Amino acid sequence: MPLQSISTEHIAIDPGYCFGKPRIAGTRIPVATIAKLYLEMGESLEDIATEYDLSLASVYAAMAYYYDHRQDIDRYTAESEAYVEQIRRNNTPSRLQEKLRESRGE
Repeated sequence: MPLQSISTEHIAIDPGYCFGKPRIAGTRIPVATIAKLYLEMGESLEDIATEYDLSLASVYAAMAYYYDHRQDIDRYTAESEAYVEQIRRNNTPSRLQEKLRESRGE
């Protein structure tokens, strides 16, 4: 039996969507988001599929893709989080943000 290619119908990578990060095809939901919901937040894959109106196959495909590309996805996620933190530190809070912090006692 000849070697067959595996279908990649559930995962898409397109520079025009989600900054070129792998995502569930037909959505803007990155693979990294599915992995975070499952691994860090403890949501079941079935609940993720239901909550975000995704096929269970696409959610499992996202996790399979994550495990196959874990280092790259974790690196991109860490870089994105560091960038957001840098922006937060370099921007002064708006008057609204200051008032909200005051009202919360921060």
